[in-house]
Amino acid sequence: MQLQLQTWPEVEAYLQTSRGIIMPIGSTEQHGPTGLIGTDAIRAEVIARGVGEAAGALVAPTIAVGMAQHHLAFSGSVTLRPSTLIAVLRDIVESLTRHGFERFYFLNGHGGNIATVTAAFSEIYAGRSLAAATNIPPVRCRLRNWWESQEVRQLAKELYGGSEGAHATPSEVAVTQFAYPDAIKSAPLDPPVAPWGEYADAADYRRKFPDGRIGSNPALATPEAGRRLHDAAVAAIAKDYLAWIAA
Repeated sequence: MQLQLQTWPEVEAYLQTSRGIIMPIGSTEQHGPTGLIGTDAIRAEVIARGVGEAAGALVAPTIAVGMAQHHLAFSGSVTLRPSTLIAVLRDIVESLTRHGFERFYFLNGHGGNIATVTAAFSEIYAGRSLAAATNIPPVRCRLRNWWESQEVRQLAKELYGGSEGAHATPSEVAVTQFAYPDAIKSAPLDPPVAPWGEYADAADYRRKFPDGRIGSNPALATPEAGRRLHDAAVAAIAKDYLAWIAA
């Protein structure tokens, strides 16, 4: 159930049986020569929809721009400052809290969001703890990355081994191919498996990883593998969401 496809009476009816909502969050950034710029947001959105269907949960609109300053040397990448993203997340949570939502399950598609999202949780909790009122409804937030379940990690290892890498990976590209088969891209990859390394700012990233990939070979991605990864992620995350809501 997508929030944006409901009416306000339908949302009120949902709140009679559940106070939880799934919050997909991703990024708009380069993913190498063959990865879509919307990869992280696309994966978060399609997996969140699957989880919503499996768990009977409402799914909020995808937060499609995240913390991606290190990709700004590549055309099309967009970022929010960490302070901006914290403010955006806090405003969204407080808006929904006003209507009766209490559990916010952030399904994340971008590793660069993790530190900022967890900092946003601290800001949300601090604001409530420091408020003068004592009758504030309880709020709990959880962050789960689509790739972190044992099932998804094992499947990625089985499919790609040492060619999975850290950015523009075949796993993430495969999920977007499953979601948008008409948007599959191809391009020469030299070397086939990109180098590994560390980076600082956007210029340093582009200098060390000129085609945008880190340790990966996205040419191995296929829509069928994307379907398997999607299904594994949905099953694991739906189970985690339901357990968390019931606790």
